[in-house]
Amino acid sequence: MADEVDYRIIGNDMQIVEIELDPGESVRAEAGAMLYMGPGIKMQTSTGGGLLKGLKRAFTGESFFITSFIHEGGDKGHVAFSAPYPGKVLPIDLSEHGGRFLCQKDSFLCAAKGIEIEIALTRKIGAGLFGGEGFILQRLTGDGLAFVHAGGTIIEKELQAGETLRVDTGCLAAFSDSIDYDIQLTGGFRNALFGGEGLVLAVLRGPGLVYLQSLPFSRLADRIVAASRYQRRGESKGAAGIGESTLGSLLGGDRSF
Repeated sequence: MADEVDYRIIGNDMQIVEIELDPGESVRAEAGAMLYMGPGIKMQTSTGGGLLKGLKRAFTGESFFITSFIHEGGDKGHVAFSAPYPGKVLPIDLSEHGGRFLCQKDSFLCAAKGIEIEIALTRKIGAGLFGGEGFILQRLTGDGLAFVHAGGTIIEKELQAGETLRVDTGCLAAFSDSIDYDIQLTGGFRNALFGGEGLVLAVLRGPGLVYLQSLPFSRLADRIVAASRYQRRGESKGAAGIGESTLGSLLGGDRSF
């Protein structure tokens, strides 16, 4: 049974979560996610249950190691965690969702002791082969609180039985285990080639709860890389222009310098 922890979420666009621990309680977190901790908190880093569990986490994009923060003091203890890029912290009470919830790989932030992080391969081969970010999912299991990080704004959708929703695979942050998940090719050659939305979309069929993220990290990273390449090309052209101008002056007999 997972520890019952209290928490508060701080911030707006770059949120953190602060966990309050009673004596003897602990919380598990992705290695490197800790922001600050109060007196009485002790850190213990391990594979969280053996080599196999460490390898499973690494396969889903998390660190091979997981860190436990145990409160050994006599009063309330506090420890806070932050994500590596802008976004929201999403608290998920697994006891309200049948003890299982799925989320994008590398989105796990922290959870009460007793929550397990497992690999959840998609049920259908089409989603596995073409689903992009959705190929490898994380399944959170247990009966306590888990915290997931999503980029940008979080959009919550409650799908009724048989209701479907099509989304960009990277924008799918987390969803109930009851959701049927598959992929669909974008219609039309021009849409696929020039639409900018990729070749496939994720198709979600209810019933169940779905959380979407407006700014997946993959999209943010693509823009940063593209801007960096553009700037490097501009710097190269600028340097070439200076060299050509100087060489032209020399060949033309300009002695003004």
